[in-house]
Amino acid sequence: MRSRIITTAGAVVVAITFAMAVTVSVAAQGKGHGGGGGGGGGRGASGMGQPTGIDVERGRGRSSDASNGRADSERVNASDRSNGRSDDGRERARIARENLSNANRELTKHPGMANTLHVNANALRAGYQSALLKNPNLTFGQFVAATRLAHNLGADHPNITRDAILAGLANGKSIGQTLQNLGLSSHEAKDAKKRAEREIEQSRK
Repeated sequence: MRSRIITTAGAVVVAITFAMAVTVSVAAQGKGHGGGGGGGGGRGASGMGQPTGIDVERGRGRSSDASNGRADSERVNASDRSNGRSDDGRERARIARENLSNANRELTKHPGMANTLHVNANALRAGYQSALLKNPNLTFGQFVAATRLAHNLGADHPNITRDAILAGLANGKSIGQTLQNLGLSSHEAKDAKKRAEREIEQSRK
């Protein structure tokens, strides 16, 4: 009886030991697979996913850099062009102011000049100021000469007006060239210029 009890107890102990061993083995295998999967996933994330992400970010950086480079270049070019136009505008305005200031001094010093042109000083000044908007390099002497020539020649040559002469000057032509382009011969243009110069000089006295 006693021996059967011992034998039965031994069998139970063996069964429990075997069950525990199986449980530990299964748990270890499960952990190993889980860790392996996690490790595999980790390697995939760290070994492949992360470099891919880094490459994407690098690509974005390069794209952004390229875009920003173009944008910066365009802004600089636009700024340069704008500043160029602005600088040119300021220079034109400065020249026009100087020419108008010279005209005011001329009219103050020679008040009879306007009378010989059959206009008053204010009208002559206003006409010159308007002409400077189109051609800031136009001198007051040229404007007066154009006015005088138009007055002297307009009756026989209706196309020779002050505006027509001023347009020729704005296009870089001399008064003589402009008069010839408007129909006068070279000799007629020279005579007309000399006459206008004499009359303007007399008005300064």
